[in-house]
Order: sequence, then structure tokens, then C-alpha cells
Amino acid sequence: MNLTTKQKQHLKALAHNLKPVVLLGSNGLTEGVLAEIDNALGHHELIKVKVATSDRDMKAAIVDAIVRETQSEKVQVIGHILVLFRQSEEMKIALPRAK
Repeated sequence: MNLTTKQKQHLKALAHNLKPVVLLGSNGLTEGVLAEIDNALGHHELIKVKVATSDRDMKAAIVDAIVRETQSEKVQVIGHILVLFRQSEEMKIALPRAK
């Protein structure tokens, strides 16, 4: 699923008031962290993940791995915060229609 610009803007607005539900610590991206992100996406559809690393290349690799492993969409990355979206069966979040 590829999100349009309009859909990403809508999701960014919804994510604005959210707090990060998963925090990546010094252990980095482990199986447990991936499982927690996957679980949170299944429950909430739209989540924030805090990636606490100062190395840009490492952060980009972690973000790419999370998106690939959870089959989610990256909505945006601001600083250390990653916003992810994955629509569930219930479709809790209604997206604007794609053109």
C-alpha cells in the first residue's frame, strides 16, 4: 500500500497528539522490539516509535528494517520519532480517498 501525499498529511495530523508507544533502547532493534511494534500496529494502526540513536545512517537502517519487517508504511520521521501506519482488518482509521 502506497500512501498519497494527502493521506500522509491526514495521518500526520492524527499522529500529532500521540506519544511514542515503543522506545528503542541501547539494545537496538531486537526480535522482542519488532514483536511489540507489530502488536501495537495491529491494535492502533497508527503509532510512534522513538529511535534513540544519534547516528543518522544507523537510524535510517533501523527505520528501513522496521518498515520492512512489520510491512507498515512510514508516514514521517522527525528527529528521533518515527510515525508508522498499517491498516488492520477493522480499518479503524479512515483514509482520504486516493485520486
